Amino acid sequence: MSSNALHVPVMLQRCLDMLAPALARPGAVVVDCTLGLGGHSEALLREFPQTRLIGLDRDPAALRLAGERLAPYGDRATLVHAVYDELPEVLDRLGVPRVQGVLFDLGVSSMQLDEAERGFAYAQDAPLDMRMDQTTGVSAAEVLNTYPPGELVRILRAYGEEKFAKKIVDAVVRERAKQPFTNSARLVELIREALPQAAKRTGGNPAKRTFQALRIEVNGELAVLERAIPAAVGALAVGGRIAVLSYHSLEDRLVKQVFAAGARHTAPPGLPVIPEPYQPRLKLLTRGAELPTEEEVAENRRAAPARFRGAERIREEVAP
Repeated sequence: MSSNALHVPVMLQRCLDMLAPALARPGAVVVDCTLGLGGHSEALLREFPQTRLIGLDRDPAALRLAGERLAPYGDRATLVHAVYDELPEVLDRLGVPRVQGVLFDLGVSSMQLDEAERGFAYAQDAPLDMRMDQTTGVSAAEVLNTYPPGELVRILRAYGEEKFAKKIVDAVVRERAKQPFTNSARLVELIREALPQAAKRTGGNPAKRTFQALRIEVNGELAVLERAIPAAVGALAVGGRIAVLSYHSLEDRLVKQVFAAGARHTAPPGLPVIPEPYQPRLKLLTRGAELPTEEEVAENRRAAPARFRGAERIREEVAP
């Protein structure tokens, strides 16, 4: 499969415009923390010919395909098998103290959705895997078949924002006692049967929230993101910029919180002047979360849930 054919980068021009002021300088380094099939990375290398790119991905298949796509750029692109919260360790190994740009395109990649055997898509029957790195960790089937009912309810409520988590889990527990879950079609059918009729008439496929919750649990996505966004901000040089594409409210909320905290001063209340150590270290570059244009959504339906935020590092950390 061609990575070009599989992947249409979301809000590509907006990402390039956001990072451009930081990457225009000679010797700039940009990190694509979610390399995927390399669409954003290819555009960054093409648009900024003096920039070096470091691409991270936990999925070995994505790294292979992206490597083929980015091969014409030679040693300007360094690809690393790593989860994005490992950014500080990766930069340390590569001898890169600070970077000028960081990009996150969160969520599941086009390749993972389109390859049925990965088990991410609820629209086609497939093994219930959902691991972004299939060389490690527990699968979605293992989660469904072995987690205590209370933990499954928590996951569906917290990560899928599923109002009917208890009904779904009760059905899962009954069915797994008869036969363990292995494939997605059986789970989708169970969810359809468990939900009230009114809930099935709105909001698209009724399995969507459960599949999102299982994927987040299997890959530890929110816990990883909680570590990764502050680490990325910490890796930025002064004048460096970070751009983040999120695809559901849980991700976007975490990004918003980190950016907002960095853009506030930390001085005790009541000081007439804010001392330098307490000044904000980030400048917000987006007003709230920006959305893709209607034209882009019409051309690429996977852009529809995207939420975009950007910020610039304006000062180093200074100990009070």
